[in-house]
Amino acid sequence: MLSAAYELCEDGDYLEAIKLYNRILKKDPKNIHVLIDKAVTFQNIGKIKQAIILYDKVLKIEPSNLDALVNKGSALHTIERYEDAISCYDVAIKTDKKCAMALAYKGLSLGELGNLEEAINHFKKALIIDEDYDLASISQKTAQDLLKELKKTKTH
Repeated sequence: MLSAAYELCEDGDYLEAIKLYNRILKKDPKNIHVLIDKAVTFQNIGKIKQAIILYDKVLKIEPSNLDALVNKGSALHTIERYEDAISCYDVAIKTDKKCAMALAYKGLSLGELGNLEEAINHFKKALIIDEDYDLASISQKTAQDLLKELKKTKTH
């Protein structure tokens, strides 16, 4: 049933997938994989608060679950709660110092807060771990360009 729900998501049939996730969760309400997949599905259809509630359920069961931490951070970032997102990424990074995604996503949230130098630092750390990580590479260049522009406007 889980693979069927995944296939429905791949086909963009998110509401049917949620129905399948609900059926699975009725039998196994603490199934971390299903809770995360359902949360991601909610996130994909813009139901961010519902997604966060599900990530929190996972984190009550397994406080250092990387997928829940990074995805919750991403959901919080989406609703512009950057400091809260950074807190999630920090826990993820503390759990796994080599989590390139948490480092890059933290860089994105730092960038949104205007901390460009710190953002660049996190993109660099992510790229040290995964040199082919496009998100980190593109974001690092964007942040560096913004920082150059800011420095130019301050000197003129």
